[in-house]
Amino acid sequence: MSTLLNCVRIRAVPSALGMVGPSHARTMSATPQPIKKPEVKCAKIFINNEFVDAVSGKTFKTINPTTEEVICEVAEGDKADVDKAVKAARDAFKLGSPWRTMDASKRQDLLIKLADLIERDRNYIASLETLDNGKPFSASFAVDLELTIKCLRYHAGWATKNGGKVVPMDGNFFSYVRHEPVGVCGQIIPWNFPLLMQAWKLGPALATGNTVVMKPAEQTPLTALYVAQLAAEAGFPPGVINIVPGFGPTAGAAIASHMDVDKVAFTGSTEIGQLIPQMAARSNLKRVTLELGGKSPQIVYSDSKLSDAIDFTHLGLFFNQGQCCTAGSRVFVEEKIYKDFVELATEKAKKRTIGDPFTNVDQGPQVDGDQMNKILDMINSGKKEGAKLTVGGSRVGNKGYFIAPTIFADVQDNMRIAKEEIFGPVMQIMKFKNDQELLERAHNTIYGLAASVYTQDIERAIFLSNSLRAGTVWINCHNVFDTSMPFGGYKMSGQGRELGEYGIQAYTEVKSVIMKIPQKNS
Repeated sequence: MSTLLNCVRIRAVPSALGMVGPSHARTMSATPQPIKKPEVKCAKIFINNEFVDAVSGKTFKTINPTTEEVICEVAEGDKADVDKAVKAARDAFKLGSPWRTMDASKRQDLLIKLADLIERDRNYIASLETLDNGKPFSASFAVDLELTIKCLRYHAGWATKNGGKVVPMDGNFFSYVRHEPVGVCGQIIPWNFPLLMQAWKLGPALATGNTVVMKPAEQTPLTALYVAQLAAEAGFPPGVINIVPGFGPTAGAAIASHMDVDKVAFTGSTEIGQLIPQMAARSNLKRVTLELGGKSPQIVYSDSKLSDAIDFTHLGLFFNQGQCCTAGSRVFVEEKIYKDFVELATEKAKKRTIGDPFTNVDQGPQVDGDQMNKILDMINSGKKEGAKLTVGGSRVGNKGYFIAPTIFADVQDNMRIAKEEIFGPVMQIMKFKNDQELLERAHNTIYGLAASVYTQDIERAIFLSNSLRAGTVWINCHNVFDTSMPFGGYKMSGQGRELGEYGIQAYTEVKSVIMKIPQKNS
């Protein structure tokens, strides 16, 4: 059955400006009322611009993390479905196909149209994201949707600007460099920012002329599937975008190991990220880009503006229920202000409201029971190892996956909570004395995704930003993103970059063309 018969259009709603930062609260006045019970319109596998059942006929449940109730059954894709999706993507990529012969300006128009349709249905999509993921509707609407729309529009512009160059090589030759699409791109996205991570992957892949087979996280497949319907409505040719919901060991592994997939991009845990290149290498040595975990330091000096440091370190950890790969979970505070910082940070966490994400709260539930139990286990380890619990430390209520905002002070570097990624609302505060000690401790991790520094000393800020081995360093802020800035990690936080010009490069092949110039007799 066709896409448009399976998915009903939603009316347009007004836009609102959203950004990640303390100013985020100022956007709430422009946020409309959510749709508290959004109808699920797309729950099947999307191949060739149609929604179809899984070959096996299997489905899986997607759960509302606020109530622990089943939202709906979603078609469970596995290897057979991935094979179908890859064939559709390969056919769409063939020379002479509508996609391969399409003008770059038309690809640009399609991405802009997709962004426009997402903006048209912004309230519905934000409501669906909150239902499936549990994040507050205010964040879904003003942050996730805002950044998603901007991401697609930004990458639309690259469709007509991904040019090569003429090279003045020696000899009687005309030589130039072309940037060409990689081919069929397998993309595996996480559950913490389902819609935004989909845009981060689709934008550069489509702008540069690739085709896509995407697996959304099994916890949060609903918005990815709805965007697939909007892509068909926008006019993307069949086979260009294919969405296969399912599980990592089946659908995800089938994508990573498929012989007809030319590139795989994965965002998720470091543990799974270590497996993806192995599967890629054992098949066709496909390209791999990885955006993985983090244990990011936030470094607060005594000369910082303390009120701003409290606000941004709070945001840097607690935003999105702590479910951010860039979460600044290791907060290093200079000993001169350590006591004051702990007290102020604790008081701010105590004021954080938690509850139904469709209401005016700061924090919703964790994404599922497994994640909640993992976080509670980490909290218990902090208690057992002697860290000082200043607030929180337990589950909230007995229905829904809620965890109280939690802060540990007097955390030591060898404690489990100081070494392992928690991916939840748990802050670790640690004391330091000087720069040399600080850098050694900040680097004492397998990760290198992000860091932030709070100081009014510009020389110190530049020194630390140049010294810290992290893909992003923020100065006097944290979790500030823009699509034009590359994002990725050092060490075991990943390989390659997303966003900006560097993210575009990950989806292109570079071809040299050299032509002998005939010489006329004088």
